[in-house]
Amino acid sequence: MDPPEHNGNGAPLEHDGNGAPPEHGGNGAPEALPAPPPVPPNVTPLKVQPEPESKKVVRVPMARRGPGTRGNRVPILTNHFKVNVASVDGHFFHYSVALFYEDGRPVDGKGVGRKVLDRVRATYETELAGKEFAYDGEKSLFTVGSLPRNKLEFTVVLEDVTSSRNNGNSSPGNESDRKRLRRPYQSKTFKVEISFAAKIPMQAIANALRGQESENSQEALRVLDIILRQHAARQGCLLNFTDVGGGILGCRGFHSSFRTTQSGLSLNIDVSTTMIIQPGGVADFLCANQNVRDPFSVDWAKAKRTLKNLRITTSPTNQEYKITGLSEMPCREQRFTLKQKNNDGGCDGQEKEVTVYDYFVNHRKIDLRYSADLPCINVGKPKRPTYVPIELCSLVSLQRYTKALSTFQRSSLVEKSRQKPQERMLVLSNALKINNYGAEPMLRACGVSINNSFTQVEGRVLPTPKLKVGNGEDLFVRNGRWNFNNKKFANPCKIDRWAVVNFSARCDIRGLLRDLKKVGEAKGVAVDEPFDVFEENQQYRRAPPLIRVEKMFEEVQSKLPGPPRFLLCLLPERKNCDIYGPWKRKNLSDFGVVTQCLAPTRVNDQYLTNLLLKINAKLGGVSSMLAGELPATIPVVSKVPTLILGMDVSHGSPGQSDIPSIAAVVSSRQWPSICRYRAAVRTQSPKLEMMDSLYKRPDQIIIFRDGVSESQFNQVLNIELNQIIEACKFLDPNWSPKFVVIIAQKNHHTKFFQPNSPENVQAGTIIDNKVCHPKNNDFYLCAHAGMIGTTRPTHYHVLLDEVGFSPDELQELVHSLSYVYQRSTTAISVVAPICYAHLAATQLGQWMKFEDASETSSSHNGSGPGAAPPVPPMPKLNESVRNSMFFC
Repeated sequence: MDPPEHNGNGAPLEHDGNGAPPEHGGNGAPEALPAPPPVPPNVTPLKVQPEPESKKVVRVPMARRGPGTRGNRVPILTNHFKVNVASVDGHFFHYSVALFYEDGRPVDGKGVGRKVLDRVRATYETELAGKEFAYDGEKSLFTVGSLPRNKLEFTVVLEDVTSSRNNGNSSPGNESDRKRLRRPYQSKTFKVEISFAAKIPMQAIANALRGQESENSQEALRVLDIILRQHAARQGCLLNFTDVGGGILGCRGFHSSFRTTQSGLSLNIDVSTTMIIQPGGVADFLCANQNVRDPFSVDWAKAKRTLKNLRITTSPTNQEYKITGLSEMPCREQRFTLKQKNNDGGCDGQEKEVTVYDYFVNHRKIDLRYSADLPCINVGKPKRPTYVPIELCSLVSLQRYTKALSTFQRSSLVEKSRQKPQERMLVLSNALKINNYGAEPMLRACGVSINNSFTQVEGRVLPTPKLKVGNGEDLFVRNGRWNFNNKKFANPCKIDRWAVVNFSARCDIRGLLRDLKKVGEAKGVAVDEPFDVFEENQQYRRAPPLIRVEKMFEEVQSKLPGPPRFLLCLLPERKNCDIYGPWKRKNLSDFGVVTQCLAPTRVNDQYLTNLLLKINAKLGGVSSMLAGELPATIPVVSKVPTLILGMDVSHGSPGQSDIPSIAAVVSSRQWPSICRYRAAVRTQSPKLEMMDSLYKRPDQIIIFRDGVSESQFNQVLNIELNQIIEACKFLDPNWSPKFVVIIAQKNHHTKFFQPNSPENVQAGTIIDNKVCHPKNNDFYLCAHAGMIGTTRPTHYHVLLDEVGFSPDELQELVHSLSYVYQRSTTAISVVAPICYAHLAATQLGQWMKFEDASETSSSHNGSGPGAAPPVPPMPKLNESVRNSMFFC
């Protein structure tokens, strides 16, 4: 939906019924409309009848049609702990909290609120009538029952408070700065206003358990969650730290939240890991983050992005600031204006220009060992910078790291934080005992008690879908895994009209090509001799990635007789190297050629088989397919022309809010097959999770959607789906397909365990009872075999089913779609259409270099102050590759 047009004052323009702004005269008043034409004497005017307003259908998530029945029943334990609520007659009272300094300025420092409210509780127990309260750390406070008055005001004094307010003076620590800090910015006296905001009936929890969810029930559960978080903070967090490299630590603690389920209220507790910055010197952190030996080797453009908004303390004052940027000049050259002092120590009004280095060394008498030739840290405002030499800056502890992890960091995190099922269960059991929720006074006040036993549920292990390969042979699948030993691909491609490009990778290319041809023949893939192997010119090895790619293409185009069908690209490092994005873009957008990248390290037959799986899919082949695809015997889907869509949105790196999101939709091709797909990809507004502007016809469309929280289900049903319906009408006014809408969630904390077994649950384990929603149609599926750590199930929510699947038919379709992923020889954890959409969004996201633009986009690209930057369009896929599975 387009935003409303605005006038110069930022107010929306009024529109007339035709969608055009009203015309105005020169004085800003609407012009008078011309008089209507005269009515002829022999004509009786007809009165216009207003068109009846079409009733807008508001869809809500569908109710469960019943549990599934197929599969072998197995007992399963889950990390949900039963919660008993003794009484639901009372109310939670919600109060707004406002904090001020002594002179009336609002408090904006993080972390101060909890200290202030703890002091209020200790100092004014009588005025609070001994009431316990739960505080969210910001502007909300909750009690069981009411406080004595609707508005309460308190004054408290804290002995030691550090402000995070940046003053924007020329350099911290000078005399004027210290005087400024002695004023209210570091005040120890606070005023607190607590005002009644709302009443939340506890009955709303009981209503939610009956499936009658409302805003009140969500708020009531939020109050319980806030009580838990406050209790955990007082107990002292049970944290473990693990170094994942690059100056980043994994901080392992616990996630806990109350959930309404079929069996009542439960507490979901899980081990959770957050990335934090390694505290200590800023220079040390940058060296570790960029893997360089000393600060003089740091890439400062990259450092500026990494450091922005992190909090530091400066020595020797130990004052806390937020980093806003870096100085443009080195410390010994960066100048600022210093006000001169008179003999009395006051300011005489004279000013002089000094360097930051000169100020700290000669005026402050602070020895600087290595900062002279490095940029300074800026902790001021854009127009009033405040510079500090980098060696005087230390990062505050427990700061979240919100950027994307490197491949090495991700693998290190997985390696160091993995927990086998039994270990995870033991850790969670111990956490329950240590947390001692029974001693929490607010939980006791509202009659809440928590059982210490894992909830037992009934699981079912679904039958393994049957797979076919070449020559109509069956594939033997065991616990969600198979291989192609002595098997040929179901529909092998031919690798012809192709070439190899080598970006300086150290590799025995002749041996690689020989083995690729041998393995290809074993799988039924005919591999012709490549036209040529293009080695990168030595003089370009240290050039920027775009230049390296352009020069390679000039070489390829000058020597090939015509456009190749396929290019195999050898990268000098892993696939996340800088060449990958520009290379893919050049091939798929400009050149129209399918390409496969590899970073060869240990090349064996298994490696080459995996490589051929991807190449085969990209060139139109199929490695394996469901036995029910041909002949078409898949329930419901095979009987009526059906389109399967997978949708995903890939956001920019966390912490970069102005980087556009990439929305991808993949659609199945060649019904009744459900293993071939094509993709459409586009950019949209940053962090927008809802997809906007979605524009022989199938009678059934099954939509799988990823990355949507429960609070957005209604938007999917009433905005996204409406746009898809409109798109169908646009293509054909008489086209009214039936829709099925299914959300897949991986980002949740429910885990499943086999009782008395160290192993993960079996591949194909499904749970649709007890810990599922009280009313809505949802289920958990562990389609894959968890080989590392504890299996994470996918939580599927069936929001709409106009087709009329039975529970078993729909669950088995979802299970089957976890077996058609052409890149691997295992069942995958979420349906293939969603995986393909994620691959397409991620791959095309690497085409576009947003990072450099993001530094200035908000100030240069917007249409006015505070305006969001325009979303750059996604480069288009070349017509030659548009229908291919280029994303595999």
